[in-house]
Formats: sequence, C-alpha cells, structure tokens
Amino acid sequence: MDLGIALLASAPVAEGGGLNPFNPTGIGGILWTWVIFLVGLPLMWKVVMGPITHALEARDEQAARAIRAAEQAREETARAKAEVESKVAQARAESARLIAEARERASAVEKQIVDEAHLKAQRAAEAAAAAIASERDKAIAAIRDEVVELSISGARAVLGRNVGGEDDRRLVSDMVGKLKAIRR
Repeated sequence: MDLGIALLASAPVAEGGGLNPFNPTGIGGILWTWVIFLVGLPLMWKVVMGPITHALEARDEQAARAIRAAEQAREETARAKAEVESKVAQARAESARLIAEARERASAVEKQIVDEAHLKAQRAAEAAAAAIASERDKAIAAIRDEVVELSISGARAVLGRNVGGEDDRRLVSDMVGKLKAIRR
C-alpha cells in the first residue's frame, strides 16, 4: 500500500493539475497495466493455465498409474519368485528321493550279484570237492587194486604156487580195507 501511495505522490501532475490516466509515464501506465492484466487474466487462465493444469493433472494420474502398475508387477514378481522357489524345493526333494531310490536299487542289485557270486562259488567248491572225492576214491581204488596185485604177486613168489583166484583177490582186498579202517 505504501508503494501505491509513493507512486501516486511521485506521479507527474497533468497540466491542469489533475491525474492523467492516459499518460504512460505516470500512474496511468501502471493503472492500464493492471486493467489489461485483470481483463486478460480470465482469458490467460482459460487458454494457457487450463491446458497446463490439465497436462499436469494427466501427468500426475499417469505417474500414479505407473506406480500402481509397478507395485502390481513387484507383487506378481514376488509371487512368481515364491512359486519358482517352491517348485525348485519340490524338484530338489524329488531328485533327492530319486537318488535315494536309485541307491537302494543299486544296493539291492549289488547284494543280489554278491549273493549269486557266493552261491556260484559255493556250488563250484561243492563240485570241486565232489570231483576231488571222486578222483580220490578212484585213486584209492586203483591203489587198492595195485596193492592186491602186488600182494598176490608177492604171495605167489613166496608160496611158489599159483595164487590169484577170485577168492584170493577178495581175501586180500578185505585185508587192505581193514588196514585202511585201522589207520583212520
């Protein structure tokens, strides 16, 4: 207010001693500037400020939509991440289960192979023992026959007669069998 009074006081006075509103160098210039501004303000508000305000409001709404969309995307990403982590955990559990099953099957197969090998070895040992026993019995029978023949030959030489009949052979064979039973 003091500024307005100072301007009025310093304004040049018109020739007639009054205020000249059309004098652009005095208070008239300031007055017309305000009148033109106030008359043009609604037009400026409608033409300039209206579109700017609408553009700012649209930008704010677009930013709010972008923020909401980013929050939704973040939530969806978090859900997807949780789902992926859940599926990864399930896959790990399934793979651990499959590995455990494979180990169990491998252990069972290994046990079966070892059992079959033991059984084959046992059968081979039994067959070898039977073969050895058979060959031993054949060797003992052959040795017994040889001893019988030698005994008969020795008795023939000592007695000087023909020894070797079936009865003689049976007699010597029985004696060799008795000697064998005594040694055991």
